[in-house]
Amino acid sequence: MEKLKLEILTPNGSIFDGEAVSVTLPGEEGEFGVLAHHSSLSTLLEAGVVDIEKEDKSVESILINWGVVQVDEEKVIILVEGAVAIRGENESEVASALEDAKALINSIADSDPAIASVSARIETAAQKLI
Repeated sequence: MEKLKLEILTPNGSIFDGEAVSVTLPGEEGEFGVLAHHSSLSTLLEAGVVDIEKEDKSVESILINWGVVQVDEEKVIILVEGAVAIRGENESEVASALEDAKALINSIADSDPAIASVSARIETAAQKLI
């Protein structure tokens, strides 16, 4: 299975740095997917969820408030203002991630459809983790 290198960077440092089979991103004109050997592009990202499919078919979700992405044939670099990984090994870590996600959602201004979409995705991700 072809893989690509993925980095998600915030002003506070890296939130993800690894390999992925595919990445789904919240673009300005709607969600779009990226696979290995994708054509090069740079575009703005809106508030939403970045879904990362790993080689073992697991999916990791990361909530972002906005950012930019640069894609080339072998790697994807995402620069975001704020991000929260929706993951955890136990209930307290999941609860902490959900609180961080709620704070990030509250920081998203004038984007009611994005907030509703992101909220639904967070609830779905939380149910999978618990």
